[in-house]
Amino acid sequence: MHTVVRTYSGKGAAETIDLIIANKKDVKKLMHSVKGFIDYSLVKTEDGGFSVTVSKTEKASEAITAAAREWLVANAKHLKAKPPKVMGGKVGLNIDAP
Repeated sequence: MHTVVRTYSGKGAAETIDLIIANKKDVKKLMHSVKGFIDYSLVKTEDGGFSVTVSKTEKASEAITAAAREWLVANAKHLKAKPPKVMGGKVGLNIDAP
């Protein structure tokens, strides 16, 4: 498995998070369109938020990151937020709920 975390902060970050939440159906469709997608979570914080995407492979994570970037350019450009910080890596440990 591979995980990517995108951190949104600064001007327009909170509004970007709210926009993503408001467009849940579109975001769900986008994520489900990528082969290898496993899970997506979005967390609001005081100054913005972060997302966590889990995929089967690094290639799937890269495809999701590219699709997310395109979606933000198409839908959130007017917010003039800086791009999120993106970091990712191979999952070293995963503990599922019982």
